[in-house]
Amino acid sequence: MAELNIVGVSKSFNNLKVLNNISFTAKPGKLIGVLGPSGCGKTTLLRVLSGIEKADSGKVLINNEAPDTCKHKIGYVPQSLTLYPWRTVEENVLFGLEIRGTDKKSSSELAYNLLKAVGLYEFKDYYPHEISGGMKARACLARALAIDPDVLLMDEPFANIDTQTRYYLQLEVLKIHQKYKKTTVFVSHNVEEIVFLADTVIVLTRRPATVKKELDLSTILPKPRSIFSEEFLNIRKNLIQLIQEEFT
Repeated sequence: MAELNIVGVSKSFNNLKVLNNISFTAKPGKLIGVLGPSGCGKTTLLRVLSGIEKADSGKVLINNEAPDTCKHKIGYVPQSLTLYPWRTVEENVLFGLEIRGTDKKSSSELAYNLLKAVGLYEFKDYYPHEISGGMKARACLARALAIDPDVLLMDEPFANIDTQTRYYLQLEVLKIHQKYKKTTVFVSHNVEEIVFLADTVIVLTRRPATVKKELDLSTILPKPRSIFSEEFLNIRKNLIQLIQEEFT
């Protein structure tokens, strides 16, 4: 398990400052939920953490080291849930391993275990156009886990999925997180989703985003959580108020 440290990260695009001195720590094996107003820079933050974008200042550390592709692996589940249409579900899951030259026997065993874990083994030979949005989300999660990442980044992966399926997928994320214990940063607009999933919540301000509030839920709202409990509803209300303050 890896510890992820974000230290004073700032980022601008064409003189528009998006991130402003953001700092927080994701402890090994913990799930960090990130909330904030729409357009505040949550996706940009994940892109910096993944290495897709370079921070203007500050640093990202994995186990107190700068991210190194020879040492560290980062799994990314994007908003778009992009799968290669010409590859089956199993072939999509194995794509990252193919790039790394993993032998076919090891890859096949891993694919079997992951597809079983996300409930997709019977659909392994289907193509993306033949499966539902919820199945695509699970396939993308399995693909990110296939490389055995040190850090898993999830960018609103369930945003365009119906409420019933979304709740089922949240349960799947909890089950998989408990099994694999990957250090995870999960971005969402959905406050209830974050309260349900996260060990720690990071609330960002409007752009340029900085950390407005860091809330450790692990002690005040132990898992498993009921979305109908008084404690859950109070935390949800307080987080919504914090975000709404950014629009006034």
